[in-house]
Amino acid sequence: MKVQVRNLRKEFGKTVAVDGITFSFDSGHVFGFVGPNGAGKTTTMRIIATIEEPTDGDVLLNGISLREHPELARRAVGYVPDSLPAHADITVHEYLDFYARAYGLRGRKRTEAVSAIEEFTNVTGIRDKHLKALSKGMKQRVSLGRALVHDPDVLILDEPAAGLDPRARVELRELLALLAERKKAILISSHILTELTEICNGVVIIEKGRLLETGTIDEVLKKSAPRRTVAIRLLDPAQSSELLKELLLTPLVENARPVGSEVHFEFAGSEPEACDLLGQLVARRFRILEFRQTRADLEDIFMSVTKGGVQ
Repeated sequence: MKVQVRNLRKEFGKTVAVDGITFSFDSGHVFGFVGPNGAGKTTTMRIIATIEEPTDGDVLLNGISLREHPELARRAVGYVPDSLPAHADITVHEYLDFYARAYGLRGRKRTEAVSAIEEFTNVTGIRDKHLKALSKGMKQRVSLGRALVHDPDVLILDEPAAGLDPRARVELRELLALLAERKKAILISSHILTELTEICNGVVIIEKGRLLETGTIDEVLKKSAPRRTVAIRLLDPAQSSELLKELLLTPLVENARPVGSEVHFEFAGSEPEACDLLGQLVARRFRILEFRQTRADLEDIFMSVTKGGVQ
């Protein structure tokens, strides 16, 4: 399944919530949807799920317009909102069974689908509990189960990790990895950017309704932070000052500086050139315990390309 968001625009009166954004993601991929509060992420996700209608632009599923065929999205898309309604009079099993019926599942097919989803999201042990009695983490599992009960090809998750404890976040990441292996096309918004870096194949960054960056993680990182930072840890810290002098005279090296017990610098060369540099330093009798390269993560990119504006 290929999801294409094309020139999407949404206005609420005089406020432009989404301002002509274009991006795409495919089956088997997890794309992070990143932006400050008020950037237009939730509005965009609600449009993909056909909960909102766009003012202009369109969303295509395998080339088919959702504006012209919204019923396609309701069969192909599973949507996880940022909160689960806390119904006072319905159990987990009744809730999932209700949505299975709403999606047209009948008889044995419905029973098997609900049972499979309860097992996959690990809510079998709480299937008879009322929604109002659940923790935040359990509610998120139930919300994910509801979005998956009709086996959609596309999964849209709006801040699913918000308020979860560390174990629940790890379990959520594992579930998303399994879903990507099952060829789901996944779009997930989150403010926990370090975790998105670990689980996402690509990213979409927006601010004030406008697209700032989109592409695979590597593409965005290379574009926004083409230089890598190198950290060197020496066996003898007394060599640090000598190493700094050496690096200051070395081509492709900039901003060499001590950082704690290490020496850090920016390197504008290629990976083979970094390997050559390491060899040169060892040949000059620097006793190097560690030579590692790092790239900026999504949090660094987010801070560099956004300004924190809201509309």
